[in-house]
Amino acid sequence: MEFLFWGWSMSSQAERVGEKLVDLCSHGKNMEAVESLYRPDIVSTEAAEIGGMPRTVRGIVKVKEKGEWWAKNHELHSETVEGPYSHGEDRFAVHFSFEVTPKIGPSAGKRTKMDEIAVYTVREGKIAAEEFYYHMA
Repeated sequence: MEFLFWGWSMSSQAERVGEKLVDLCSHGKNMEAVESLYRPDIVSTEAAEIGGMPRTVRGIVKVKEKGEWWAKNHELHSETVEGPYSHGEDRFAVHFSFEVTPKIGPSAGKRTKMDEIAVYTVREGKIAAEEFYYHMA
């Protein structure tokens, strides 16, 4: 999506990558997004440790493992994806909303709403870094 804001174009490589990510995730193709849009040396940072994994993992293999762990340990009821929200030429954010029932931990068995803001950095046409910020209710 390209539009002008005070005569300034907001279409960037990062925004185009963001649009692809939002489209894939909106259709439940989160792992396809990782495989097609992420750099092999991706750095992923969570707001907290999850599943005994460190907050920061490096490499696409570790990112896939983290995603597989999350899918295995949560029952997903709904997901909405909004964005991308551009930030310069190399970054964008996406807002995710989930309703999930965790299968483990202190909230196990309790249906929970989770809002997440993900901030992505793009380098050479691929996602090089992601950071997650969340709120659970």
